[in-house]
Amino acid sequence: MAALRGWLRAAKGRRTFAALARRAAAGKLPVSVCTLRRALDGRLPTLRTVQAFARGAGADEEEGARVWAAAAAAVRPEPVRKPSAYVPGRGITTQAGLAAAMEKVRAAAGGPSLRRLADSPEAAGRLSRSALHNALHARRLPSKELLTGFAAACGAGEETTRALLAARARILAGHGPSLMYPCGVVEEAEARREQDAAVRHWIRDADELDWYEQQLRNEAEAEQRGAQAWVDDLTDDELEELQRDAAGAGRSGLRAELAAAARSAGEADG
Repeated sequence: MAALRGWLRAAKGRRTFAALARRAAAGKLPVSVCTLRRALDGRLPTLRTVQAFARGAGADEEEGARVWAAAAAAVRPEPVRKPSAYVPGRGITTQAGLAAAMEKVRAAAGGPSLRRLADSPEAAGRLSRSALHNALHARRLPSKELLTGFAAACGAGEETTRALLAARARILAGHGPSLMYPCGVVEEAEARREQDAAVRHWIRDADELDWYEQQLRNEAEAEQRGAQAWVDDLTDDELEELQRDAAGAGRSGLRAELAAAARSAGEADG
């Protein structure tokens, strides 16, 4: 660790951490100033942080990786040795199901912490604790790189890795609920409201919503906003992949569908 800190300090020189962060971002390896500063506080930084530090300082990234590997071998606990015997089944078609499968793979590996997984040499810098947290809590669909690195860090075999990637492909293909077609939640809410309106013939003024109709409209609008937020939170690669699948299914783009659904909801309310 002392050798790693010495190497980082020598690479930094008289540059500020802000200058290092700007140069690293310009080199397509963005990192925060706080992360760079913590790399010198005595704890083992991630390999990616060291690479970003070197890129921002114009230092030799391969040399930095070698110094980091030596420090990691000296301070890291024993690597995950128990191979994962769990292989996800073919019935996983939702983001929540994939998250549950990842937890089972992690449990089969002995339940390593997120930091231990992210720092694992098998992951080769492909993991971050925040990305793992989002994936394991079904907040974001993991990328192929993250799933591959996660499986490797857990000591999982090729069969488990292929099963995780296949589950992700099924979700993106649209077999899961609303990930492929987020506007479906809005259309479903609209259909429910139309059915309720048809049987509630005792409403005297069709233009005046009672509390029940107002509640249905509020729910539909909330679902519409949630779908829009989900699309906005996608990475460019995930959005592009979903757009291709949508086009192959004969539908327009996701953003266009959301806009159309919003207009439809507005006209119905009017």
